[in-house]
Parts: sequence; structure tokens; C-alpha cells
Amino acid sequence: MAAPQDDMFSLCADSCKVSQSVEVRLIDKTKGKGLFAKRGIKKGVTIFIERPLVSAQFLWNSSYKYKACEYCLSALETSEENAKRLSGIPGLSLPHPELCRVRPELHQACPQCQVMYCSSECRQAAADQYHQALCLGPSHNDPDHPINKLKDAWRSMHYPPETCSIMLMARMVATVKQAQDKGRWHKLFSQFCSRAANEEDEIAHKLLGEQFKGQLALLQSLFKAALYDDRLSRWFTPEGFRSLFSLVGTNGQGIGTSSLSQWVHACDALELPGQQREQLDSFIDQLYKDIEKETGDFLNCEGSGLFLLQSSCNHSCIPNAEASFPDNNFLLHLSALSDISPGEEICISYLDCCQRDRSRHSRNKILRENYLFVCSCPKCVSQMDELDLTSDEEEGEAEGETEGDELEDEMTDV
Repeated sequence: MAAPQDDMFSLCADSCKVSQSVEVRLIDKTKGKGLFAKRGIKKGVTIFIERPLVSAQFLWNSSYKYKACEYCLSALETSEENAKRLSGIPGLSLPHPELCRVRPELHQACPQCQVMYCSSECRQAAADQYHQALCLGPSHNDPDHPINKLKDAWRSMHYPPETCSIMLMARMVATVKQAQDKGRWHKLFSQFCSRAANEEDEIAHKLLGEQFKGQLALLQSLFKAALYDDRLSRWFTPEGFRSLFSLVGTNGQGIGTSSLSQWVHACDALELPGQQREQLDSFIDQLYKDIEKETGDFLNCEGSGLFLLQSSCNHSCIPNAEASFPDNNFLLHLSALSDISPGEEICISYLDCCQRDRSRHSRNKILRENYLFVCSCPKCVSQMDELDLTSDEEEGEAEGETEGDELEDEMTDV
């Protein structure tokens, strides 16, 4: 059963205004639903801000000393702490420390299991939605606890760069367990794209590799041991677990948060005399060079979430909107990349900028492997007569990328 239109906007800031600007429509059986403008939207305008139904950090974050709120994924390190760790320069001091928005004095731990939150509000929100069902209490460091065994199994199967998390599925289960209106949550989760059995196998194969069937069976067994509930029995069967796994793999939107990045953006907005601006820009350029040398490309604390309204956006190789996370938390901002006319479909890209510049054949190869569809956007239609060949340059890039690299780009940069 479909969720009412009102529910589709329920997690948006100013949901009444958003519902007057956009609507979700069924396009056809092949494309499913899409998001459409009800009124004109100017380039640069934020179309909506949405929080996820559920989200989770990637499990390797803690191993690499990334610290984020267990609820909203807001970075818990100050910008200076973040810069010191990423650059490997312990004596580093950032100018304009007042621009850092992280407030360590507000951080709170769960009194039972000690997981950290950025505020009492986030700690309470997590407890109200799912944490009561997942809190390990004094067993949080016990490797034999069923939830810890599930986490360890996932880490052993899904190495960085991560593209989704078994804990996103665990929080879905815990949310329904704790909810008074369980039927409503079932309807909300049912809004996300579902797949046929053979397609679900392809998604599992992509995420877990050649041994995916055995790994999927092990994860399903551990998932059931850790979280089983009679009222959700279908999700714990092999078929139901595969469907849940496929739902998260297909619909999970990557989230990246960084207190350092937020500080840099705040510095960019400062009005400074010419020489001070040059000095600050030079300092930031050198900092990023030091970070690249020490840490590489993985600067953000990363996770994924399920966003109800954003998930209605279809793909285009020439998108008119993009998602971002400028607030250093899980709030998704969908912004217009161009003027959008009333009645026009609002599309994002499942590919990053470099991938969108590739040939039609290369773009569709990525989309077919990771999202199981062939694109028919105006750009692809206009290039339909191109030979189904990949350029030498693109082949070289593809050989240098792993499957995980491609998925990471798509899910984080959408």
C-alpha cells in the first residue's frame, strides 16, 4: 500500500511549503515514480531540506578515528582536532577558531553503552526511535554479543570505501520494533524501490563480491540472531533479508560530514583585506596538501540514510538538481542546478561529475551494473547513434577503479 502524499513530505523542513512546490507522480511501470515541480524554481534555490527516515555511520569510521554523532552524523571533532588528525601535524593551530561550530560541551553519551551524541536532543531522539532496541549496555565491548558479531562480520566482508551499512538495516528493524504505529513505518519503508529476485542477487553480488551467496546467508543468520522479532518475521527469512539488503543497497544515500570542511566554507565567507585573504587562502591550500599526503581522499565521516522524498528523484546525466549536506549533519539539501519549469521532472545524477563526462556506453555500463537500468535522459537519447565503445582514456580509468570505488562515488556524491 502506498503512503499518503502527506507522508512523503513529513520529514521535510516547512513541509507545507514543500508540498506546494513539488509533487510525487507515478510515471510508468518501468520508471516508477518521479518528483515534479508544481511551480517555477530558480537556479540556486533550495527545493527542500529533508532528514532521513533512518541513517547510520559506516562501521569502519571508528577504526580510522572518525567521530560523529550516532544520531545525526554531525562531526564531534572540532575543526582543529580534525585538521590535526588528518594532516598528522599535532601542533597545528587553525586561525579563526571562532568559526568552528562544534560544541564539545554539549556532547552526551548514552549512559548505558557510551555511544556519543552531539547533544541531549540527539540522544533522546535516538532513544525514542531505535536505540532502546539496539543499546548494548555494559556489553558494548563484548565481541560475543550478537550485534557486535554482526558488525564484525560486516567489516570482514565490506572494506573501505564503504557504500552502505548493515546497521542501517538494523535501525530499520529497531525503529519498527519501538514504534507504536508499526503499520505506518512499514508503509514508509515500502515506498523505496524494490527489486525482483534476480536483481536483488545482482545488487548483493556488487556489494559483497563473488562469495556473496555464502556471505549473505551468514549475515542473515547473524542478523536474525541479533534482532529477530515475530512481528517482523518476513525480514528475517532468506528472501526477506535479501529484499531488505537490496533496498538499502539501491536507495541508501551517502552522507558525508566534516567540521574542517564547514570551517573552510566559513573562512571563504569572511570579508578580509587583500593580504589577509591571501594568507588565509595560502594556509588552507597548504593544509589540504598536507592532508592529501598524510590521509588521501577520505576526509569526511561517512554514512548513509534513507530519504523518503529525495528517493523519488530519478536519474539524469544532465541533472537539474543536486543533493548536499552543508549543515555538517544528516540534513539533505536538494538545490536547483538550473531554472526548473512548472511540470518539469526534478532529476539528480547517480553519477559523479567525471562519470557524467564519459561516453553514453560507459555511463550506462555503470548505471546498469549498480542500479540495474539503462538511462534514457535527453543526453543519452541524443547520443544513441554513438558506437557502443569506451575510449582508451575511460578504459584506463575504469581499470584503476574498483567496484567499490564506483559505488562510493555514486552514493556519496549524488
